[in-house]
Amino acid sequence: MRLRPLAGLLVLALALTGCGGASDAATPAPSDTGPADRVEPLDGVPEPELPVTVASADGTSVTLTSVDAIVPLSGSLSEIVFTLGLGGRVVARDITATFEQAADLPVVTRGHDVSAEGVLSLRPGVVLAEKSSGPAEAIAQIRSAGIPVVVFEGATGLSSVDKRIADVAAALGVPEAGERLRARTAERIAAVQATIPVSPDRPRVAFLYVRGSASVYLIGATDSGAAGLIEAAGAIDAGKEAGLEGDFVPITSEAMAAAAPDVILVMTKGLESVDGVDGLLALPGVAQTPAGMDRRVAVIDDGVLLNYGPRTDQVLASLVAQIHAGA
Repeated sequence: MRLRPLAGLLVLALALTGCGGASDAATPAPSDTGPADRVEPLDGVPEPELPVTVASADGTSVTLTSVDAIVPLSGSLSEIVFTLGLGGRVVARDITATFEQAADLPVVTRGHDVSAEGVLSLRPGVVLAEKSSGPAEAIAQIRSAGIPVVVFEGATGLSSVDKRIADVAAALGVPEAGERLRARTAERIAAVQATIPVSPDRPRVAFLYVRGSASVYLIGATDSGAAGLIEAAGAIDAGKEAGLEGDFVPITSEAMAAAAPDVILVMTKGLESVDGVDGLLALPGVAQTPAGMDRRVAVIDDGVLLNYGPRTDQVLASLVAQIHAGA
């Protein structure tokens, strides 16, 4: 079953505000749910070498002559820009840019709801977009106003990290900073992977996307984008292994029985939206899985889980610690 693309689901995760509910006592504390909500910029502030001409992922060629006012249209792209050391040039953010350094910036987009008027009012030197950014009419309106818009391929897995950093750095005229950030990120990811327990029995992990307020209850399938992270953490993506097709499929007793996860992976706000672990176990088939019977739930913050960027090592470290607990 093909549903809304993962990027859209992650935007929805942060855009929905009516998803309250008390957390269950078994829910990990915020310090256990992923990296601290701030980025770690490289030492020094790079000086962009301009002009630069780059190939945009939507098939256009874009020439940049100024990056004095940058508007990234996703949290993932914002994270890379800030970590490259160019955060002082960013003038707006997407709602998914939740980290501390971006908190005071005006929100001009909610992923699939870009405000062209809001973007243009800031007189940006460049707009950075994902292929999923839209609506298309808003992107076209920004371009027709003479603003360079560079579109990047969406993150699909751990292999996306290196290329996305390089592409963003090249577009902003700071390739040397990009090389340093790529090296630092790769080194840190490798260091985390070196800590993964060696075991012939890798845990089966199912990624569940849940939003109680919207009655959205999904399990990650073959193309959810979570498999790369789960496998890098020394586990098996249970939905993918079970042959569930598409991005996500509805949570049913049959789907959960086929996946048979040892651990369930959810986002923080999703778990809160169903009133914690007890609410999660009330979903069809969840309590009957090995994970449900053992109450094994791994929780990662929404704003970083599948960004596949400079903080992926921290996400990976948190996931490794949670799914291999007691190994």
